[in-house]
Parts: sequence; structure tokens; C-alpha cells
Amino acid sequence: MFRNRLTHSLEVSQVSRGIARTLGCHEDLAEAIALAHDLGHTPFGHAGQDALNCCMKNFGGFEHNLQSLRVVDQIESRYANFAGLNLTFETREGILKHCSKKNAKQLGDIGRRFLDQKQPSLEAQIVNIADEIAYCHHDIDDGFRSKILTLKDLQALELFNRFYELVKKLHGLISDDQMMNESLRRMMQFIIVDLCQSSLEKINDLNPKTVDEVRGHPPLVIFSATTSEHIRLVKQFSRESLYNHPKILAMSEKAKAVITKLFSYFMTNPNKLPLDYQQRNNAAQARSIADYIAGMTDRYALAQADNLV
Repeated sequence: MFRNRLTHSLEVSQVSRGIARTLGCHEDLAEAIALAHDLGHTPFGHAGQDALNCCMKNFGGFEHNLQSLRVVDQIESRYANFAGLNLTFETREGILKHCSKKNAKQLGDIGRRFLDQKQPSLEAQIVNIADEIAYCHHDIDDGFRSKILTLKDLQALELFNRFYELVKKLHGLISDDQMMNESLRRMMQFIIVDLCQSSLEKINDLNPKTVDEVRGHPPLVIFSATTSEHIRLVKQFSRESLYNHPKILAMSEKAKAVITKLFSYFMTNPNKLPLDYQQRNNAAQARSIADYIAGMTDRYALAQADNLV
């Protein structure tokens, strides 16, 4: 099985907890942010978000990070006295990884740091980088498992090749799948250890006594300069060899077509929506349709699009 929003969030959560424990931060807070950070992401990843944002251009647009906050603040309805999940400020702030000034002005205290150019908590910084670590590694893994990438392709990455050669020396002739798993997990461990060491140095140098000191300082959870360059090269490799591969581009176009088809259909036929998503005016209806589509899995979106009548 290839990664999806759920498995990605679980991986980010696992990485976040380990880093938080090493840095002496609040593990439960880091886990809560990690598990919620992609709740608002559309089916089909960023291709789906781009398509839904285009559909919503006359109704305020769509951004998955803001949608994640919307899910926990408004869409979830489990309690009689309030909407949302009643999460702590620190959890909600951590979910909001990035935000335009225009949107930040509408979010009150939760958007204040984007206007004041402040940093979030250490736990939010941890999740931001754990997210990066997770997708850099699992995109490569999924690319290999889908046979878009080969071990020979990956050897062009100096960091991957370092561990590939080490595994070959330690284990000799093993299967390509084993070689991939052994090399990639060593690469991931190296990156996480580097992050923890570099971050501990930064935190110990500052020795913050208050959260405000953390917020007013440049990011404290960081890679070393050398590993930062390796991460940049991994992203560049993925962009050139994976994201721009004809097979991936074709899938992205199909994904965009599915999202557009669903949105157009429900705007024309709002009575076909579940009752909870039916609204009285176009703007509210468009937002409600975006909520409905963003909550779909890939498979459900494909099935819905195929079954439209």
C-alpha cells in the first residue's frame, strides 16, 4: 500500500514524538499537532488542493492548512455547548503551519504570530520538520515501490548512496526491496539524529526561560547546514525525477478533473449533497461543498465521480 493522508500523519506523529522526547519537549502536544496537521487536506494531495482552490476562487479560495484548523474549530460537532473540539491554543496554533497576512488578520490570536513574524512553540517547530522528514522519505519509498524510481536512480543522491554502499558492504547480495529498506531507514535515522543534535545545541545556547523567548528567536529546531543541503537535494531530486514524471503528471491531471467534476456537479445539484452539507446561499454552499470534498478519501472521491448522474 502506498502512503495516504492517514499513514502520513501517523508517520509524522511517530517522528515528532521521538524528536520531542529527545529535546525534552511536550510529547503529547507534538503528537496532537502531528495527527491533526493534515485533517483538511483534499484527496489526491496537492493536485487536489490546487483544483479545489481553483474551484473556490470566487468564494474565498481553499488552503488545506486553514481547512485543518476549520475541521477542529468548526466542522467537528461533538459537544452541546460549543462547535469544534475545544483544543488548546498551542495545538490549534501548531496546526496552522503557514498563513497569509490576509487570512491571519481574520483568525484573531491564532494568526497573530504571522503578523508579528514570530515563531510557534518548539513542539510546532518539531512537527513542521517531522512533516518534511516524513514526506521526503516516503515519497522516495513510494516512487521506488511504484517502479518509477530505481536503486540506480537513487544512487545519484549522495546521502542515499552513502548508506546504500554501507548496506552493500554489510549484507552483500540481498534483494532490491531489502536494499531499499535498509538504506532508507539508515538515511532517515541519520537525518533525525542530526536534527536532534543541531536543535539541542541551539536550544542550549539560548537556554530559553519562557515561551516568548522561543517565539522571538529564529527557529530552534533545525538541521545542520550540511544536512540542510542534503534535504534540499532530496527535494530537488524528487521534484525532477518523481513529481514531474509523466505517470505522476497524468495522475495529477486526472485528480484535478475528478475534483472539478465533483465541485461543479454539487454546485449545480446541491440537493444531492448529504443534508448536513446543504446550505441556503451560493457562497455558503460552495464552502460546504469544499468541506465535503476535502473530507473524502481518494477512493471515495473516485467512486463519487464515477457514480454521478
